[in-house]
Amino acid sequence: MRKGTRQGNDFPAMDALAVRAWNVGSHKKRLQRENTLFKNTRSNQSRILAASLAGIMAVALGAAVPAKAAEIVGLITKTNTNPFFVKMKQGAAAAAKKDGVELRSFAGKYDGDNEAQVAAIESLISAGAKGFMLVPSDSRAIVPSVKKARDAGLMVITLDTPLDPITAADATFATDNFKAGQLIGEWANKTMGAKAADAKIAMLDLTVSPVTVDYLRDHGFLKGFGISYTDITKNGSESDKRVIGHDVTTGAEEGGRKAMENLLQKSPDVNLVYTINEPAAAGAYEALKAVGAQGKVMIVSIDGGCPGVKNVKAGIIGATSMQFPLLMAARGVDAITQFAKTGKKPVMPAAGFIDTGATLVTDHPVAGVPSIGTAEALKKCWG
Repeated sequence: MRKGTRQGNDFPAMDALAVRAWNVGSHKKRLQRENTLFKNTRSNQSRILAASLAGIMAVALGAAVPAKAAEIVGLITKTNTNPFFVKMKQGAAAAAKKDGVELRSFAGKYDGDNEAQVAAIESLISAGAKGFMLVPSDSRAIVPSVKKARDAGLMVITLDTPLDPITAADATFATDNFKAGQLIGEWANKTMGAKAADAKIAMLDLTVSPVTVDYLRDHGFLKGFGISYTDITKNGSESDKRVIGHDVTTGAEEGGRKAMENLLQKSPDVNLVYTINEPAAAGAYEALKAVGAQGKVMIVSIDGGCPGVKNVKAGIIGATSMQFPLLMAARGVDAITQFAKTGKKPVMPAAGFIDTGATLVTDHPVAGVPSIGTAEALKKCWG
């Protein structure tokens, strides 16, 4: 065979080595490509797995940590029927919605129902409330329950009716009830003029055992009319013969009617009637009307509800002192919400309470006693 020639599939020695080298190199490159592909695949799988685990953890954590529940704020009033407390509840509800808290409301079955208020306080303590507003039915009897709530860390704010002592609560938002009574007493005295010296006054109070709002309004009226007394905490402590007697109404229209009937039997020549509130005044008027004395007897009252203001306009009530329950309740909710966030409590002025105001309403103003007419009062009244 000649050198440099091939026959069939035979290759020279150098050609065979070259072929083997080419095969080895090609195989090595293929392995490198496969290894790179494998690494890329593993990397992608790791990223997908990590993302999946992150999603699972997020869902798990979301399920384990629910959204924080709204703080609970309580409102405990004397009853649910008096328009004053109805408006107070509306004011509290609006403020609670604004502040993002949960309002829980309670009330007694009647004015003076201390047991229902004690039960309401126990319920709020158990519920973990941050605090509550209270219109006490019995300013003294409720104090131990208030202390228990404060010892448990709840903030307690009284509305309208201070506790006895007033310092038993963290704060008080209220009408100056003594001033409210004094305004109608001054108006009555100046309206009667010289006849005030011979007045025959029927006093229609709240309860047999007077709470602060009861005796403060009563004695404020006496002070304004010019009648002295010996003990501000006891209705009937005055000795002035112009006061023909006291009776209780429980702050209700029917109670006012019965109390007026009782006092008319004692002294038919009554010419001036003081009432604890406007529902009692409405009842007193019905009793006077039944004996033909309507229009002959002056009635004064306290509240400023729309029905009462309308009765002033109609001449049924001569004058009333308007108070602002919606404002009291709204400020109470705001204060408890602030306490829940910061732990800070309202600072009380020297008087011991924050005065939410009282305005005399009458269509027969007298010099020296600031007042507004019923047209303006109907724009500000409640109920």
